[in-house]
Amino acid sequence: MIKTMQRSLLALSLMFAGSALADQVQVAVAANFSAPMQAIAAEFEKSSGHKVVTSVGATGQFYAQIKNGAPFEVFLAADDTTPAKLESEGDSVPGSRFTYAVGSLALWSPKAGYVDSEGAVLKANQFKHLSIANPKTAPYGLAATQVLEKLGLTQAVAGKLVEGQNIAQAHQFVASGNAELGFVALSQVYKDGKISEGSAWLVPAELHEPIRQDALLLNKGKDNAAAKALLDYLRGEQAATIIRAYGYQL
Repeated sequence: MIKTMQRSLLALSLMFAGSALADQVQVAVAANFSAPMQAIAAEFEKSSGHKVVTSVGATGQFYAQIKNGAPFEVFLAADDTTPAKLESEGDSVPGSRFTYAVGSLALWSPKAGYVDSEGAVLKANQFKHLSIANPKTAPYGLAATQVLEKLGLTQAVAGKLVEGQNIAQAHQFVASGNAELGFVALSQVYKDGKISEGSAWLVPAELHEPIRQDALLLNKGKDNAAAKALLDYLRGEQAATIIRAYGYQL
């Protein structure tokens, strides 16, 4: 009886020790990185025992929320300027910022053959609506406006733009048929080396500023082992394999 009780107490102590080692991390994730982050979080949780809680949205909106005291501990932005700004303003752990992915922009339609491989459909201007993300808060939206400017199409398509709050909503406008085509993150329509559905033009990188996406350990996560472990995991080869599979560069 005593030995049985001792074994039970030992099992309970090990269980509580395990739970003490495990932790939870609150992560603000740029909308373009939602799908790869789901895959990364699942693998990270398996290997570490930590729990990842994600919020998905626009980088600019997350900046405002962080400044207003949101409980995020890790920030995965869609640019490098917003994390750099938070860093300079003292909202993050010094030296924690790094580029976890370099994004690509695509002009996409769910309709096969609608978007040609050179993007000539833009200059033809036969569509009624063109979806983009809000360029003031979403770096992929800003990149889309830079492409239109470089191609001399800003004025020609101005009355046809349908603007999403973030890149997820911009993609949804196209997927739902509210816009015939739109500028989206390549990661939203790309998997395992190919466009997952419809047709797309992979926008040449020289048509917009590089979309370097930086990660940051925020002050609220400075003492959280799970937050630090997640950022370490993001730098590793397992995460890199997932990130590349969604069309990002490293």
